Amino acid sequence: MDLLNLLEQLTAVSGVSGSENSIAAVAQELLTPYCDTVEQRQGNVIGILGERQSGKPHVLLDAHMDQVGFLVTAITEDGFVRVGNAGGLDCRFMPAQRVVIHGKQDVAGVICCMPPHLQNGEEHVLSVTELAIDTGYTKEELEQLVEAGDTVSFDMPLVPLQSDFVCSRSLDDRCGIASILYALFLIQGEELPCSCSILFSTQEETSERGATIGAYDIEPDIALAVDVTFALEHNGDATKCGSMGKGPMIGISPSLSRKVTDDLIAAADAEKIAWQPEVMSGRTGTNADCFSVTKGGVCAGTVSIPLRYMHTPAEVIQISDVKKTGELLAAYLRRCGTC
Repeated sequence: MDLLNLLEQLTAVSGVSGSENSIAAVAQELLTPYCDTVEQRQGNVIGILGERQSGKPHVLLDAHMDQVGFLVTAITEDGFVRVGNAGGLDCRFMPAQRVVIHGKQDVAGVICCMPPHLQNGEEHVLSVTELAIDTGYTKEELEQLVEAGDTVSFDMPLVPLQSDFVCSRSLDDRCGIASILYALFLIQGEELPCSCSILFSTQEETSERGATIGAYDIEPDIALAVDVTFALEHNGDATKCGSMGKGPMIGISPSLSRKVTDDLIAAADAEKIAWQPEVMSGRTGTNADCFSVTKGGVCAGTVSIPLRYMHTPAEVIQISDVKKTGELLAAYLRRCGTC
């Protein structure tokens, strides 16, 4: 499997939280060769692999499809587009970013930026409600193309960097989707000690709504949230971040099943897959938080890919970490026991 090509396909499609139709269609097509059935339910893409049998656990592998972005709130009299946020955004880097407004047709734009020559030395980080997008259109022209509620995504295609590093928008969490697809590729045709569902979920960045609905519907025994986590960067704190190139981070938290965590570690060690611990004191900030309290409770775990510059248009990962994450998921499914 060509993971670079797969990541290019996944990141090329917009799917701002709450408007994931385009990425859902791509994800469904990519998932279909590996599952017995694949369908969309309430926006989620769900694939089923194997039949449920008494005494065999049913495992859910989840990665969210949505990305952070904006929603159009208004068009000003002088033809600029006002926005609100969809998901957590850092406004420090917003000025001069290229974006695409997904209206009746895609409209290219750039977030307004005051030149330094006109700032008189003043420093002010604009809030989301102060941002405006310049498209070159007049108000009257824009009103034929764009309306309140349309989504806006960053215009940043995937770019390979040195070695196996890549930079793109929405690697959070399209790289998680890629790692699950790679795991399914590795176990294709194998007899597993479990049945398995795949959930490519909606709205993680805003509410975990897709995962909440999906897990309630699927009723798994065990659920793994495959997401991203903070990677060490320039002047970063090594005690709060993982290292890129050293494999996935396995979650250790009071809110997670210690049995699932131990089984993930055992699977990694058995197949000599590099991994890192991610110790969290409470909630994980992933879909695992809703999995663990679904219905009567689900044994939940997290497997996270180190990523730099989270929730920016220029997120960076290392493809080898995506590959190792897929290998870990495959190793876990081959050994999966009851929780």
